[in-house]
Amino acid sequence: MAKIFVEAYGCSASFADSEMISGLILNGGHTLVDDDSQSDLNVVVTCSVKDATANKMIHRIKSLKSKPLIVAGCLPKAEKDTVEKFTEKASLLGPNSLGKTLQVIEATLKGTKQIALEDTDLSKVGLPKVRLNPAVGIVEIASGCLSECTFCQTKLSKGDLTSYRLGDIVRQVQTEIKDGCKEIWLTSTDNGCYGFDIGTDLPSLINAVSEIPEKFMIRVGMMNPMYMPRIKNNLIESFESEKVFKFLHIPVQSGSDQVLHDMKRGHTSATYKEIVQKARERFENFTISTDVIVGFPSETKEDFQKTVELLDETKPDVVNLSRYSARPGTEAAEWEQIDMEEVKKRSKLIFEQINKISLSNNEKWIGWEGDVLFDEKTEEGIKGRNYAYKPIFVPENVEIGQSMKVKITDVTQNSLIGQIAG
Repeated sequence: MAKIFVEAYGCSASFADSEMISGLILNGGHTLVDDDSQSDLNVVVTCSVKDATANKMIHRIKSLKSKPLIVAGCLPKAEKDTVEKFTEKASLLGPNSLGKTLQVIEATLKGTKQIALEDTDLSKVGLPKVRLNPAVGIVEIASGCLSECTFCQTKLSKGDLTSYRLGDIVRQVQTEIKDGCKEIWLTSTDNGCYGFDIGTDLPSLINAVSEIPEKFMIRVGMMNPMYMPRIKNNLIESFESEKVFKFLHIPVQSGSDQVLHDMKRGHTSATYKEIVQKARERFENFTISTDVIVGFPSETKEDFQKTVELLDETKPDVVNLSRYSARPGTEAAEWEQIDMEEVKKRSKLIFEQINKISLSNNEKWIGWEGDVLFDEKTEEGIKGRNYAYKPIFVPENVEIGQSMKVKITDVTQNSLIGQIAG
């Protein structure tokens, strides 16, 4: 039996995969260790969404390959040759190949390279897991997506949409709550199209999970705007439950409809604006998170200005800003690229803009008092979330999983600062 070190990068689905890989490792009789210096074998669950991320993955692969190594997650599926360029001996495990985890581990420990990149029929719902955070249950509701975005490797990594059965997901959530989780993350490659392949949808799932009687909160993960028209009214209604954080992550990517067309996003800027408007009309202090890519190959200065205007108009609370980077195997990687200095200039302008918007949005919370669920340890201390999923720090000592009444006294661009109100 081996001592195994597991680490993960990327989205919440990637971290969920690492939890399940760790659970399978323990079930297989092996031991998990906290540091690669103590391990007999290393497992790195990778992400490949951006150049910078892929470069970080390569750095970690190089530093971990002195011992038997399994490279798991999106990078080996999307860029097998890149991984093998830096480590010929490492075994490879795809994001939808978790059913072969123990088989790959046994072979790798014996010095035999195994490549398990084909999808298995194993559902990720109901697998054993070792939680990264005892207060948070990450539940994958589907794998893959329906989109064909010209800039994204996700389709190459995770393939077409495979939604998990609603009843199975509800039972998994019940297990998470029974094990002490106070916060449930419903996550996938794209929550917006959940259920389209099995005759259900995301609002139906949220309603079913909300009906579980115990006290807990639900964070609904990322959903692309192109599927909003099919579910928007029922989706907003499903957020009426007090158990659902008033938070949506809707990546618009650009304010230019021409760029969105070139990206093959399948939505317009108006689609995004409508769901933002509906959410904020129905609920006070609804948190909107979005993603923006600057410097896409076909983005003109006029297109860029439309993104600036869209952000000014919708004032999202969180913007995940990325400079476009050409990812191998994607359509847009073959196009003529914009000069990097121009991309940096546009990125700096948007960065300054979103910092001002975020600070202004956060200042509206000063004086607010209400319940906060403390759900994460960070370098700054214990972080909590209120009903709108706003990140909140307090100077007092609080345990993870505790709910406390907090009064907001100050803010930064990225968080609220408060004190325990009693």
